[in-house]
Amino acid sequence: MAREPVTRRFSVEEYYQMARAGILGEDERVELIEGEIIELPPIGSRHAACVDRLNHLFSSHAGGAAIVRVQDPIHLSGRSEPQPDLVLARPRTDFYAAAHPEPKDVLLLVEVADSSAGYDRLVKVPLFARAGIPEVWLIDLERDLVEVHREPSATGYRSVQLARRGERVSVQALPQVDLAVEAILG
Repeated sequence: MAREPVTRRFSVEEYYQMARAGILGEDERVELIEGEIIELPPIGSRHAACVDRLNHLFSSHAGGAAIVRVQDPIHLSGRSEPQPDLVLARPRTDFYAAAHPEPKDVLLLVEVADSSAGYDRLVKVPLFARAGIPEVWLIDLERDLVEVHREPSATGYRSVQLARRGERVSVQALPQVDLAVEAILG
């Protein structure tokens, strides 16, 4: 009797066990999405510059209203722990030393895409919506725009706004963080 191959999915705990055992190297750029270990593409200079710009902008505009986390994990479920480019997290005195932020802790999640916009849009953004992340920005460097995703649901975000140069975007939970699109894109 023929049997179809089965994909082996991992839990977050198994993922960390692989890292502790040296199966996943400390410097490997990977994240766990829906139980699959996804290798992240190298970070190009445009991507890095955009993340640095956003880090600077968020740090100066959000003040103590949020913790700016750069390429650090967030815990979505027992099978997903992505590492978004930036997260504005609710302030905590321990700066999340006890555990990575969960969806209830995330005010804004940002993915910067140079060549991965399709994957981010079709896989990661819907994952964030299902987890209940209230707002996601997808910075599409190839299309030179910012996609603002709000109103999460089980099937995706109900509101998607495209912002281009000459326009402004603001963080729904932190209206004082109001940025010109050209300041984000450079």
